[in-house]
Amino acid sequence: MADTLNSLFDLTGKVALVTGGRAGLGRMIAMGLLAQGARVYIASRGAEGLQATAGELSQYGECIAIPCDLSNMEGIDALFADVSAKEDHLDILVNNAGLATMSSLDEFTEEMWDGVMDINAKGVFFTCQRMLPLLRAAATPQSPARIINIASAAGLNPPAFNAFSYAASKAACIMLTRHLARDLAEQHILVNAIAPGPFDTDMMADRLAKAGDIIRDRNPLKRLGTMEDIVGCAQFLAGRGSAWTTGAVIPCDGGASTVR
Repeated sequence: MADTLNSLFDLTGKVALVTGGRAGLGRMIAMGLLAQGARVYIASRGAEGLQATAGELSQYGECIAIPCDLSNMEGIDALFADVSAKEDHLDILVNNAGLATMSSLDEFTEEMWDGVMDINAKGVFFTCQRMLPLLRAAATPQSPARIINIASAAGLNPPAFNAFSYAASKAACIMLTRHLARDLAEQHILVNAIAPGPFDTDMMADRLAKAGDIIRDRNPLKRLGTMEDIVGCAQFLAGRGSAWTTGAVIPCDGGASTVR
């Protein structure tokens, strides 16, 4: 029994793919999966930066970079082809690639809307769809495959900033998570989501520079999220400890989604 309890987060021998793994939450999650023994592929735009991240993370385990653009079907198909050329199965898929665009309601454009939706909603769905053959190859009743979608607290409650398509796309990600969880349960593929609040990442840099103190003060726990916070959630959802959990959305936001 002790051995079982000690291995609830162990990912030794597992194969994982983290989209948007070059920086921010994706980089943190990739590091956390590597630390538990997984072989991790990171995918993102910007080949040079992605290769640099893979090199840095390789001190924690085997990390392989796959440059791609997940805002269109060609990029998603290319990612599947690249992963399937290297692996015959995929244990863990983390859909983290995302985009946020902010503007006033009157000035919000179609291009702003479509650019965010293409990555945050359509990209998540079709990445899941294309990776299904590899996930099915890994999935067993004893060791289900995992899909972990990175949503946002903005998908649970309207945010205090003007990011209309971002909030809508993350709400779509949450419903998609629940829908896929129901449809894939009999195939032994668990689908869950994490809804992060404010973290000190590149995506948040401008907002933190302008209103960092306000953002911290409004948070029930009076701080920003840390690497340990997001990694802990990801390791739980990727490991044995979550084998009875599917269709769940875990807020990782210091209680931000409870504040109206």
